[in-house]
Amino acid sequence: MSSNPSSAAPTVPVLETSRLLMRGYQATDFPALFAMCQEPGYYRYLTPKPLPSEEVWKLLLRSAGHWAVMGYGFWVLEEKATGQLIGAAGYLHLKRDLDPPLGEAPEIGWGLTPAAHGQGYASEAVAAAITWGEEYFNHARTVCIIHPENQASLRLAEKFGYREYARTTYHDGPIVLLERAGRAG
Repeated sequence: MSSNPSSAAPTVPVLETSRLLMRGYQATDFPALFAMCQEPGYYRYLTPKPLPSEEVWKLLLRSAGHWAVMGYGFWVLEEKATGQLIGAAGYLHLKRDLDPPLGEAPEIGWGLTPAAHGQGYASEAVAAAITWGEEYFNHARTVCIIHPENQASLRLAEKFGYREYARTTYHDGPIVLLERAGRAG
């Protein structure tokens, strides 16, 4: 069985901000991603405990594969000055079991290592992702879900035009559903 490597690997667009390189996941990102997923300041609003290595590896593979299946996904956030992985941001579609459902709207998300909190990196990454997404999704409605205690992410979502439209439970915990209205493109 022969395969064509050029057709197997999707091209993930590289985005740049003044301080960030936003690129696709690579296997070499695993150690930094695993370390980030062990930090309570990173996972506290995502999971009740640190992710084991197997789950982090699945997360990396899911993130890379999302581009191949959906044509969009999450980018690694690499700090230009140091070359360090400091987080991830982008869009996904996980067919989450929520009531009310998210439907087919792309879901934006972001997460940074605690050492990068409060420095404007999330704003840079979300701004770049939204600019890319507006063109890619033709200005369609996008959504996000945020834990109600995650005030920093709720403020960031609001800054970029996301408005709460429902509260519900997801994986036995409270969640806020937010949307950013699309416009004709």
